[in-house]
Amino acid sequence: MIAIHEESSIGEVFFQAAQAYAGNSLLAVPANPARGYHPEGWEISYAQAAQQVTALMARYRAAGYGLGHRVGLLLESRPEHMLHKLALNALGVCCVPVNPDYRPGEFAYLIDHAQPDLLLVLGSHADAAQAALRESRHQPPVLLWEQWPQGLPMAARPALAGQVGPDTPASILYTSGTTGRPKGCVLSHHYELAAGHAYATRGGLARIREGGERLYNPLPLFHVNASILSFQCMLLTGGCQVQTDRFQPSRWWQEVRQTRATIVHYLGVVIQLLLLQPPSDEDRNHCVRFGFGAGAEPQRHAAFEQRFGFPLLELWGMTEMVRIMADCHEPRQVGTRAFGRAVEGVQARAVDDLDQDVPDGTPGELVIRHSKQTPRKDFFSGYLDDPAATESAWRGGWFHTGDIVVRDAGGMFHFVDRRKNIIRRSGENIAAAEVEAMLLTHPLVEQAAVLAVADALREEEVLACIVLKAGMPEADARGGVAQQLFAHCHGGMAYYKAPGWIWFTPQLPTTGTQKIQKHAIFARGVDPRTVQGMLDLRACKKRRQA
Repeated sequence: MIAIHEESSIGEVFFQAAQAYAGNSLLAVPANPARGYHPEGWEISYAQAAQQVTALMARYRAAGYGLGHRVGLLLESRPEHMLHKLALNALGVCCVPVNPDYRPGEFAYLIDHAQPDLLLVLGSHADAAQAALRESRHQPPVLLWEQWPQGLPMAARPALAGQVGPDTPASILYTSGTTGRPKGCVLSHHYELAAGHAYATRGGLARIREGGERLYNPLPLFHVNASILSFQCMLLTGGCQVQTDRFQPSRWWQEVRQTRATIVHYLGVVIQLLLLQPPSDEDRNHCVRFGFGAGAEPQRHAAFEQRFGFPLLELWGMTEMVRIMADCHEPRQVGTRAFGRAVEGVQARAVDDLDQDVPDGTPGELVIRHSKQTPRKDFFSGYLDDPAATESAWRGGWFHTGDIVVRDAGGMFHFVDRRKNIIRRSGENIAAAEVEAMLLTHPLVEQAAVLAVADALREEEVLACIVLKAGMPEADARGGVAQQLFAHCHGGMAYYKAPGWIWFTPQLPTTGTQKIQKHAIFARGVDPRTVQGMLDLRACKKRRQA
């Protein structure tokens, strides 16, 4: 395994790995004739990747890009995203991945907040980029992927003096916040390498064999899981990341077998949909040693392992700290929401509202740190241009995750719920406040409260409770109003954020200071989906094709 030290940078480690594992495959793409790129599949060795990264670096350097610059990448999950990221990081450029499902307003917010010096965009998203630029104050040049490299513009400002180091920003990843707008998590070179090292050394059932793993990841490259956690693990150990474009249950096993995957990454929705596939004699015809992920429903966990013949190792991590805890040592606690114990470099506690430890078996907020002496070591560098939010999250010397957990007598942590006002749908974090803000811009809406509601397939769904302005339609006409409100959200936000359920009510419960009491909207024990007048709009949630 490639050794990392306190002064390591991503470019330095990549070229060491390219030399050590020259003939191994670094990246692979499964064959898929219906996909718009590499339809017959694609694979690149470490040595070939080093040649391409070196050529990319020369192009970017000649155009003046270097330390202190930021480049937005809207390349979906194409493997070239990672090659450009390696080249840019080696030069000291920070990458800002863009979610291709963003609507113009969301994309414009990222542009104004991250202030990229360049946007590298697939031609299929050119209209989306131009629409975003019409709404943004910052106006970076746009280079279409199909025009690379001839169209690469010169950098508008000089690169900073100095060398790329461990604290140099490597990525800014946007994660939903509770105040409505996403926060930009600044991730350093050291953070990304430390994340890969943590994965590579977790051991137990998650033991990584040097030069022997092919990791199939269906999660997108604008998330921390695929672009950092799994990729850096493979890079450090001479393995190969198999990057598909998106999860498709009908293609999953075909791609896993074709690419000889030995590890798969998953979310809860992946497990559910794979179990819904008809049983087959081919269910165990694969090379998978283990699955690594989060959100496997307790009642489905053992059934999946028995049917497909490999363990699902539940983990916990977040963009701010992805040096995961994992339930990867026997005996595991299958059929629970266990996700691991505190380990060296990840101290963890469950605390109450006063940050006092709660007794084992009692729900409390998960707080974490590296150690008492160096609490923030290996964590994210901070929220971009938001030191107040950064310090608030780090109050008392511990990072407050917003997740409610229970620790058992053996030190194992079990996930309970999210304390933050966040909805988790198919692996996407959705800020309720952001959806509420969008609803309140509609002329028919007086008040809006957005909640998470259970969903059998996608873990949680978005429920909007709405008070209409005086004089609005009676109940028999409100189906049409609900469609209007859905279309308003669906047109202005990523498709997954739009309400899957809408419920109209004459009033919402409030405190004496007129703050909505979400916990009091529905009686305790009542499933909101069964309440009279609840409107199901889930079938309307469609990803727009680029």
